[in-house]
Amino acid sequence: MSNTVLNDEIRLSNRPLIVSDIDEVVLEFLDPFRAFLESRDHVLLPRSFRLTGNIIHRATEQPATEADVKDMLDAFYAAQDRWQTPAVGVVEALHELSALADIVFLTAMPPRHAAARRALLDRLDLPYPLLASEDPKGPIVQRLHAGRALPVVFIDDIARNLQSVQAHAPSCLLINLMANAEFRALAPAPDGCVHIAADWTDAASAIRAHFQR
Repeated sequence: MSNTVLNDEIRLSNRPLIVSDIDEVVLEFLDPFRAFLESRDHVLLPRSFRLTGNIIHRATEQPATEADVKDMLDAFYAAQDRWQTPAVGVVEALHELSALADIVFLTAMPPRHAAARRALLDRLDLPYPLLASEDPKGPIVQRLHAGRALPVVFIDDIARNLQSVQAHAPSCLLINLMANAEFRALAPAPDGCVHIAADWTDAASAIRAHFQR
């Protein structure tokens, strides 16, 4: 985990493990980011499942460059506490699941913004340990779980992250969950071994069933 920042010391108990992505899973991302862009005279168009090429300057109608998109994301993450809100049902679902399992957040975000994200999660009553990393998620989940003979669950909105975890932790229950329905319709479909959850109620039901097997 060379580029991974651990904000809280993670000590797993002898219980199942739930590892969850943050953006578009635990926290709303696309709607807040769209509002942030509009405050900077840009719009996000739902034309494909990517940011570069779909962020347009309002006046010139020119797409932002890849470098510009990176800078906008960096500025958004620096101010995330003023924009991002919890996904519907996540606080209640994770509170109930925390009685059954350890929960770890694994966010694909520059580690320099981890402290701001930690403060936001704490304010929203989401106190679970946080890992911020731009590394592939599969090896991180594999290292966290460490081959224990206990159930493990991974939740993410991006197919390649689910595939990475599948390759490194094949016993893991994989759940695809995305808060924004408009962009979810544009996303690549995960393969057949992934549970596609409609919302956190659905995800929590699938997790409880997995634990009971």
